Amino acid sequence: MNLLAEKRASGHHGAHERGREGHLGGGSLTGLGTLLRFMFRRDRLWMPIWVLSLAALTAYFANAIAVVMDGDSLQAMTVFAKNPVMGLITGPGYGLDHVTVPRFIVGMYGVFLMIGTALMSIMTMSRHTRTEEQTGRAELVRANVMGRHTQLIAALILTVLMNAVLSGLMAVAFHFSEAEPEPFSSTLLFAISVGTVGVVFAGVTAITVQLSAFARAASGMAGAVLALAFVVRGVGDMSAVAGGDLDWLSWLSPLGWTQQTAPFTLDRWWPLLYSAGLVVALVIAALRLQSGRDLGAGITAERLGRACAGRALTNTFVLSFRLQRSGLLWWSLGILVMGGVFGSFTGAMDEGAAGMPQEILAIMGGRSGIVDGYLGYMALYFAMIVAAYAIIAASGLRAEEQSFHTEPVLATAVSRGGWLASWAGVTLLGSAWLMLLAGVGEGIGAAASMGDWDLLWPTVLGHLAQTASVWALLGLAFALYGFAPRLMGLTWVVFAASAVLALFGQMLQLDEVVLDASIFTHIGQYPAQELSAEAVLAFLVAAVVLVWLGRLGFRRRDLVTA
Repeated sequence: MNLLAEKRASGHHGAHERGREGHLGGGSLTGLGTLLRFMFRRDRLWMPIWVLSLAALTAYFANAIAVVMDGDSLQAMTVFAKNPVMGLITGPGYGLDHVTVPRFIVGMYGVFLMIGTALMSIMTMSRHTRTEEQTGRAELVRANVMGRHTQLIAALILTVLMNAVLSGLMAVAFHFSEAEPEPFSSTLLFAISVGTVGVVFAGVTAITVQLSAFARAASGMAGAVLALAFVVRGVGDMSAVAGGDLDWLSWLSPLGWTQQTAPFTLDRWWPLLYSAGLVVALVIAALRLQSGRDLGAGITAERLGRACAGRALTNTFVLSFRLQRSGLLWWSLGILVMGGVFGSFTGAMDEGAAGMPQEILAIMGGRSGIVDGYLGYMALYFAMIVAAYAIIAASGLRAEEQSFHTEPVLATAVSRGGWLASWAGVTLLGSAWLMLLAGVGEGIGAAASMGDWDLLWPTVLGHLAQTASVWALLGLAFALYGFAPRLMGLTWVVFAASAVLALFGQMLQLDEVVLDASIFTHIGQYPAQELSAEAVLAFLVAAVVLVWLGRLGFRRRDLVTA
């Protein structure tokens, strides 16, 4: 009898474990509601900031464009929008032959909202999955009554709900704006299609967090997929605008599927079926991958390091570089390629200048200075791209502390101030290096397309000068890290506001006082404009002072310890 009871108990226990650990069984989602409520509580600030910021950006575009642009201005802008370069950056521009304010907003600014939603999803998914495993918190959660797939599914549900709420707010903000879009079904299509991009990249991140054991690597891989999707879509749309035969490439990108819905023009819902199908496939693949790995590990094997570290790693600057070098390498390759591609379009910009509207020519420096204006404008554009890298790299210092890696470093003869200064030094120099590569790549591309190698040095100088604004943002990030690490996200707010004002402020005829609020509008877009030595010096001094303040705060606050 005792033996029979033991067998029954063993069988019951084994069935319970199989149900709990089954690939897609009900037990694998045990505790889903409880964990989801916990994630909502953790993101009670994170989620509103992301969602409201992107919804506010939608409202800004819809109202500002409608107020500033009249019928004649919109017709003139279509010439610029149909330029192959703008096809690369913004998309195919459906409906611009009979342009309206809603069509112009969707065609010119929709891609920026898509990128924002994708980044929101990537960071949210990584935060609630791989970061939890890397810090050991997932192990504590799984010690309770929790299914194997609960955490991943809960993170996916949270991210999908964020995108759903964002789509709803975007639809309301757009519908009740000065743009007066009609019908509402087109507005809803636009908002849902943008949210769909976020859901797709939630699925992409669900895959990447299974591949690597490190949150930064997983987020970086998802970001690389986003960059690849942007480039593939851009090449396809550029070909479509120029009448080439590579327009089919746009259909290989989730960003392209969203733009192919063409709200207010074609109003096609069916391209979103591609996104839905991809999401289903990604989620199923992510669940399978998660079932085949251990908690805290990645599918890709970690490379074993040396038994004894080299003497160079006893230097905090070398150690900081070692921790950042992988990301810096991939960014270097991407920036150099982008610089060459954008620079190669300089000749096309020069040839198409005759048909550009006066508003755009004014931004680019006039008809006679279109080449210098384009190169100066691209220097500003690259400064924003590199600033995004810099903020991410600076945030890595906080990730090191949260992963309890900072404590062992500081247990040696390393001061807190020295550790922060070393990390900041690598990030500052890495940003300058990326701006140099951008200038070299664009300068070579421009010189080759124009047959004028005198363009190389001014282009490099113009890009390097913009480094000062990136450093000022970095100083703010390190100052916030030193005193209040949780407030480092404010750096993204300053970055986003500055980028919007720099890119669209002059086009929207905003006052100089408003434009001056942007950190990117003070140095000057060389070679089209003279460089402001005072602004460069002021930003450099600000960066040094802010990093010093960050060191001071870091020395006095409590450290996150195990």
